[in-house]
Amino acid sequence: MAFKVLVVDDSTFYRRRVREILDADRELEVVGEARDGQDALEKIASLSPDVVTMDVEMPVMDGISAVKAIMDKRPLPILMFSSLTHHGAQATLDALEAGALDFLPKKFEDIAQDRKEAASLLRTKVRLLARRGVGIRRPAMSQGRVSPTLPSNAPKPKFFRSSSALTGRSDAVMQPTVSSVTRSGKRYQCLAIGASTGGPVALQKVLSTLPPDFPHPILLVQHMPGTFTKAFAQRLDNHCAISVKEAESGDILKPGHAYLAPGGMQMLVETQGREHRLQITETRAADKISYKPSVDITFGSLAKVFGGDVLGIILTGMGADGREGSRLLKDRGATIWAQDQESCVVYGMPQAVTAANISEKSIGIDSMGQCIQSEME
Repeated sequence: MAFKVLVVDDSTFYRRRVREILDADRELEVVGEARDGQDALEKIASLSPDVVTMDVEMPVMDGISAVKAIMDKRPLPILMFSSLTHHGAQATLDALEAGALDFLPKKFEDIAQDRKEAASLLRTKVRLLARRGVGIRRPAMSQGRVSPTLPSNAPKPKFFRSSSALTGRSDAVMQPTVSSVTRSGKRYQCLAIGASTGGPVALQKVLSTLPPDFPHPILLVQHMPGTFTKAFAQRLDNHCAISVKEAESGDILKPGHAYLAPGGMQMLVETQGREHRLQITETRAADKISYKPSVDITFGSLAKVFGGDVLGIILTGMGADGREGSRLLKDRGATIWAQDQESCVVYGMPQAVTAANISEKSIGIDSMGQCIQSEME
């Protein structure tokens, strides 16, 4: 049986093209279209879709208001479409805070020209979100606390357990979830975190628990367009006790400071005398790297500079970025943790390091921040 999709956009052309792209997938069926948020609420009530694609800017009721109403009345997985502007970035982060699970940049040229890569990514994201379901309410980004749970008669969580489309492996390796750790006594110089789908909320949850005097620098790699990372860093900085900024070449790593890799670029660490500085570079076409920024690239750089004195963490995300970088770190003696399956939006990246026996622990997102402090302080 195909997953039912509702497409919400005020553009008739965009709705039609999204429908055509999604209907080309045997696992998806567009059961309806809505021209604004209010129309979407009515269509959801009558069509009972499994997943919704939602534009941000619409008349009558905008996408953010619609997401809030949907999550309040009838929670569903929602994929947002957002313009590649600073305002679009802010609006998208607001939508994720309200309960949307993921987003895609709204590029009319990709939709109009039927670019295969863009169409495939759209289908994959919608399919994964439909499989994921929305059985739990996630913590709001700006609150730093768990949102109210759904009533007992709410739909049970659904997780995509087959890893073939996410990690390149056909087996799903489970690891017991731990909620606390005992200090190992290991020496650390850096905390590094990689994330993708579901990462903005997960990163907010983790970083908001860290104190301003956290004793190590923090490197963050989140798959996100270049126009989004500055706004995301600013939002994190506003809601965390530690300092957070979009990384720039020449930044000196300081304790209690987090550096977010700019979208579309790669973040490396180099040693100059006694200081460790960031180098932000463009990806060479010959490198054939899918992710910009890439967790593998940053983690690999950390392995060269800090060796085993790193705690590397892989959070929720589609794909396997971070597996090889984590492997390099672990080979140098570093500690690698992964977010547990239950709290992931997509259990791809964490599963990749777990299935490869690289991750030492699986930790729920609500416990991750405290576990970091217990291990590193």
